Amino acid sequence: QVQLVESGGGLVQPGGSLRLSCAASGFTFSHYSMTWYRQAPGTERELVADITASGITTYEDSVKGRFTISRDNGKNTVYLQMNNLKLEDTAVYYCFADNRDTWYSHKCWGQGTQVTVSS
Repeated sequence: QVQLVESGGGLVQPGGSLRLSCAASGFTFSHYSMTWYRQAPGTERELVADITASGITTYEDSVKGRFTISRDNGKNTVYLQMNNLKLEDTAVYYCFADNRDTWYSHKCWGQGTQVTVSS
């Protein structure tokens, strides 16, 4: 079955760090762009970081210099290293996979993992 499973969320103090993981199964991971989104209560889901199948990365402005997205195709896993966390980073973080194929489109969401930044 096709699935994405996030892990690594938790409670951290401002300035702390977390590393989120998203383990993929049921599809050819190396062919997919992978994206981290987040959503805080009462807000729209927003893109945090993206990495293409070829390894090109993109970041939302507020996390540039603090977050790093990476992928390990051998482990079918994408990571989000989050450093210098701020209160406004508190959200549910979701992993998203997209093969970006016009004719054979496939997209998949993970269930989300909670990140809470609090003093």
